[in-house]
Amino acid sequence: MFKRQQASVLLSRIGEPRRFIQVIAGARQVGKSTLVKQVVNELTVPHLLTTAEEAPDKNPNWIRYVWQQARQSIRLNNYTEFLLVIDEIHKLDNWSEVVKAEWDADTMRDVNIKVILLGSSRLLIKDGLNESLAGRYELIEMEHWSFSEMRDAFGMTIDQYLYYGGYPGAFSLINDEKRWRKYMHDAIIEPAITKDVLTTKRVLKPALLRQLFLLGCSYSGELLSFNKALGQLQDAGNTATLANYLQLLDESKLLAGLQQYAADDARKYKSVPKYQVYNSGLLSATSSLNFHDAYLDPKQWGRWVETAIGAYLINHADRLEYKLYFWRHDGNEVDFILQSSKKLVAIEVKSGRRQNNQGLLMFGEQFHPDVEIVVGGEALSTEQFLTLDLEHLFE
Repeated sequence: MFKRQQASVLLSRIGEPRRFIQVIAGARQVGKSTLVKQVVNELTVPHLLTTAEEAPDKNPNWIRYVWQQARQSIRLNNYTEFLLVIDEIHKLDNWSEVVKAEWDADTMRDVNIKVILLGSSRLLIKDGLNESLAGRYELIEMEHWSFSEMRDAFGMTIDQYLYYGGYPGAFSLINDEKRWRKYMHDAIIEPAITKDVLTTKRVLKPALLRQLFLLGCSYSGELLSFNKALGQLQDAGNTATLANYLQLLDESKLLAGLQQYAADDARKYKSVPKYQVYNSGLLSATSSLNFHDAYLDPKQWGRWVETAIGAYLINHADRLEYKLYFWRHDGNEVDFILQSSKKLVAIEVKSGRRQNNQGLLMFGEQFHPDVEIVVGGEALSTEQFLTLDLEHLFE
């Protein structure tokens, strides 16, 4: 069975002396539970793998109950260590406070229970960690699957990946596009909105957030101001509300609004956002174009190429500690600007969408980036870029 690189990270950390709770976070359908099961199956450490979905009425006392089971196993069997894995932890009220209390109690009494926590709602996991567990955990981020992973695990071609994206559970359905779209909406999009976003924060206009998500997906790779977006949305709202909802979608690793690169932060934040999905499958699932029609239209296919490259870049931004922007001036554009503490990287995608674009030349003259890359054409193909280790850009 294919193993993502995070498996080796988790395996290594569990093998260390007990120091931190290991928290696995990521968007829906990226394989968090599968990865933990793979790791647990490799271990010789006795363990208890359970899910908070078994807890009655979201009662956080259930955590104390399973934790006590782990303690009894150590005591009755004279184990030197024990691993407790709790999936869907975010579904319990006040879960982080209870986890903190049980973890601290074991620390005080030298009880060697190591802990892994998972949750399908990245926002709820994040809130719990920030509120109660500061200094007690390490976070392992699970990004959306890259082209390299989908190719190695399933034999996916580059063109298939550009359109259908990196959702392992949906791969077996791509030859039946109607069925694939239904799966994407029923198993990924709707649960992500209803269960992961709307139950996390106070959202006064859930219909507006859902419409913004669908509109933003359809505009991936395009600029659209909040004022113009309001004109296309049925539910009343204001630009501040849309900006807040877009931030929630971004934190959920679904949809982002990239800002224009500028020398000062104030100008960045005032720019019209360029929408970017975290997985190109979200663009396809919300598009009226099927794979065949999109592929045969060079301008339209260019959107999918640029979207897939943008998704690859935004998925690695947190781990590699860079900010992702775009740049535009007088109709000329640089598709992606990566800014870290060390380097400035400019990336232009030759996708057939724009003709006679002088953006990279103009940006270079004004900002002098450390690295300039053109994706497409003879120098660096889309497939080569999507298999590139992005860390090399900042060496």
